[in-house]
Amino acid sequence: MIGRVILAALLAGIAAGLFYGAVQHVRLTPLILEAEKYENAGDGHTHDHAAAATTTTEQAPAPAAEPAAEEEAWAPQDGAERTFYTFLASIVAGAGFAAVLAGISLLSGVRITPRNGVLWGLAGFLAVHLAPAAGLAPELPGMPAADLAARQIWWIGTIIATGVAIWLFTQRSETWAKVLAVILVALPHIIGAPQPPTHESGVPAGLSAEFAANTLAAAALLWLAVGGFLGLAMDRFVKEA
Repeated sequence: MIGRVILAALLAGIAAGLFYGAVQHVRLTPLILEAEKYENAGDGHTHDHAAAATTTTEQAPAPAAEPAAEEEAWAPQDGAERTFYTFLASIVAGAGFAAVLAGISLLSGVRITPRNGVLWGLAGFLAVHLAPAAGLAPELPGMPAADLAARQIWWIGTIIATGVAIWLFTQRSETWAKVLAVILVALPHIIGAPQPPTHESGVPAGLSAEFAANTLAAAALLWLAVGGFLGLAMDRFVKEA
């Protein structure tokens, strides 16, 4: 049983990841490359956290005797290498998300089928991407950001709270469950996401907005594909178990 579920999640994740990789290559990679031009321009708006999180070619001149420890981090070269790693990361993400949905299905006793798979995917998108994006919008290289650990804690907490709220809305009919679900959805945003000390950036606002919109649209397509493919795979490999 478990082996079949793992196989179904893996196949669904690969299919969804390949689809998502194509969407990323067409819609998101060009925006990232454009933003990197501003990050590397040395116009004074690039912040230390951005340089640590993304690869840049902009480096301050180092003393001749200083070791090469400050060299920039490795990153795939533009072109075929970058495309390969984009697709690889997309497949890993798709497989991971499919495994999460399959695991929740097993624990909750609610089957994922071809009829409801897309709804499972929609729930995943709402919890993992849309709800956190209300406080932490997708960011391009070179944009200011708050402390990484604080952002991760808030992001994970928001996902858990929203996921539990979705389960309460869909699986419980009691009034207390509906009220608690509303509270859980609102709580992370009442607390508020960590914010950077400044919002100044060399990245144009229009480019940032376009990237955020395209990122959320691509994430929605990924989750819908994960849910749909997982429903088909579970029906094929797990329906007899």
